Amino acid sequence: MLHRKIYQLCCDGREVWIFLRDQQRWIERARILDIEGDLVTLRYETEEEDEMCSWEEMIRLESIGSVMQKLATVPRGDVEPLVSDDCPEAEQIRNHHPESNPD
Repeated sequence: MLHRKIYQLCCDGREVWIFLRDQQRWIERARILDIEGDLVTLRYETEEEDEMCSWEEMIRLESIGSVMQKLATVPRGDVEPLVSDDCPEAEQIRNHHPESNPD
């Protein structure tokens, strides 16, 4: 089951966060490049002392304890979401101010 899901994530090309249970560490913002047998090839970047390092790592499928991917990002605070004029009117978000409600 995990093998199929990792293959799907590989095909999607999206960033993933992978927990390696044997090393007790997270690999953040990785891309799954390839799956061959029980080996998964990842590529990711780290920042070390003012320089970016790019890594390619091969890990065993049995070492993977968890895989996460970011679904969405929403800004915090009082930020008005962008609304596209191309959206159908029924799907557009409107400002609802209490003083404008005809109660």
